[in-house]
Amino acid sequence: MAKICVHALISGRVQGVWFRHFTREQAETSALTGWVRNLPDGRVEALLCGEEKAVRHVEAWLSRGPELANVAEVASTDAEYNEELIGFEIID
Repeated sequence: MAKICVHALISGRVQGVWFRHFTREQAETSALTGWVRNLPDGRVEALLCGEEKAVRHVEAWLSRGPELANVAEVASTDAEYNEELIGFEIID
């Protein structure tokens, strides 16, 4: 199966609700690499890389997010696959 990366911008009530923590948990469970971070404008940004099926699974999860989140929109685009990424991290 092909390896891909997806860059996602998530808006709504997504900061202060453990969104980054649960995104990392979902990514690690799916063996993805990449990162997630809060943006100053209230959105969350993520880069998900790995097997296409796993990336699409976590990408779909972003639309729901954790229990306390209220996701309004996920704008995602394909990104160039980055073999140099190791693990999945929360960027502060």
